[in-house]
Amino acid sequence: MSLTVAGGNLLLETEGNWLGTVVAVQANFYQVKIDRKHNSVEKARENFPKFLLCTRRSRLKKIGQKVMVGDRVVIEEPDWAGGRGAVAEVLPRETELDRPPVANANQVMLVFALAEPDLDLVALTRFLVKAESTGLDVCLCLNKCDLVTPIQIETWHNQIYGWGYSPFFISVKTELGLEVVKDAPYSLWEKLKNKITVISGPSGVGKSSLINYLVPDINLRVGAVSGKLSRGRHTTRHVELFELPTGGLLADTPGFNQPQLEWEPLELGYLFPEARKHLTEESCQFSDCLHRDEPNCVVRGDWDRYEYYLMLLDEAIARQEALQQQPDGESSLKAKIKSGGKQKLEPKLASKKYRRYSRRLQHQQLQDLCEELDEL
Repeated sequence: MSLTVAGGNLLLETEGNWLGTVVAVQANFYQVKIDRKHNSVEKARENFPKFLLCTRRSRLKKIGQKVMVGDRVVIEEPDWAGGRGAVAEVLPRETELDRPPVANANQVMLVFALAEPDLDLVALTRFLVKAESTGLDVCLCLNKCDLVTPIQIETWHNQIYGWGYSPFFISVKTELGLEVVKDAPYSLWEKLKNKITVISGPSGVGKSSLINYLVPDINLRVGAVSGKLSRGRHTTRHVELFELPTGGLLADTPGFNQPQLEWEPLELGYLFPEARKHLTEESCQFSDCLHRDEPNCVVRGDWDRYEYYLMLLDEAIARQEALQQQPDGESSLKAKIKSGGKQKLEPKLASKKYRRYSRRLQHQQLQDLCEELDEL
């Protein structure tokens, strides 16, 4: 089995194989969308199912090849009548994210609310820094703008534009900012067209409602915002790709209130567009400058998010020191988010020492064993 490139398109040399994109992963099963564009016209007949429920060949497991949402895969001799197939090969990935596990993503779209819950600049900065650390394009979408005044929207726009972002102001409830404008140079639909976009953000800001609007008839469960905590409940449980009617795929990810702190102190400055601009134009006197009190620093100064940078820098240094104290490189501390968005490191139990295997994991291992026995 082999793949060739002809005229910019991938073509299969074996008639029994098909190309597709993994759109959902649950346990050991993979929902694969058949790619009619890159398969021959004779094979891509309309009476064939659009999706196949696939397993993974045992040889892929033996070589440690994972199958992720967003992967371009080769399906081997599918059973069209039963709607089943087997993933025989995973094509090389252009990009890869660990958390959330998505392959070949082009951009990250952060969704935040301007009200209910109120926009938290510390939390927004954490998410933006996390998104910048992926190396993907970053798109910011601010929902529930129907709950604030036009003057407030203009104020938010000017401030966030100064950070280096051009946010989309939308309201899923009133459809403001979501209109389909043909050939619009700058619209949300155009931004999402023909790309794999990972949607992320805290719970309760309207991610599921936005996806329900962008992708009709999928009916994601929507959770209410807690009045006591001013945050939403988790409604998304696993990563899944949804096809946009105008082209492109959306990766819905489980909502969480704070992203994990994983960046290194020296790279933190490059994750702020305001600081990165200075660092690309000129350099600090010292190559290991942390932009705090070092002489001849080109970053340190009176810019809007500098205090947030210093806060995240202190946390990154504390995490690095904790990791260095562990012989295996694993931290003995866990991060806890306190009031005001500040993060505090606390001791944690030894990993895996006090844990039992879950029933779900035992069931998955049993399924893997059955698959291997079936192929013998």
